[in-house]
Amino acid sequence: MSGPDVDTPQSPLAARAALMREAVRQGLEPVPSPCVNVCRMSATSGLCEGCFRTIEEIRLWSRSTDTARLAVWDQVLARSAPPVG
Repeated sequence: MSGPDVDTPQSPLAARAALMREAVRQGLEPVPSPCVNVCRMSATSGLCEGCFRTIEEIRLWSRSTDTARLAVWDQVLARSAPPVG
C-alpha cells in the first residue's frame, strides 16, 4: 500500500498548506496568505519569522495570481523545513 506514512509528524505549517491546497483544488477558496500574524523580519535570514516570506513576497501578495501564490507557499514550506542531515 502506498501513501503518506501516518507515523511521520507534519509541521503545523505543512498541515495548513495541505488543507489549503485541497480547498483550492476543490474551488472552495482562493489561495490564502501564509501569514500567522507574527510579523517580525529576521535580521539574519531576511524572512518573516512567522510565515517565512521575504518582504518582497509579502509586498506583492495582494496582486499575485493564484499560481504565483502557490509558488510562494512552496518556498515557504521549503524554508520552514528543518535542515536535513
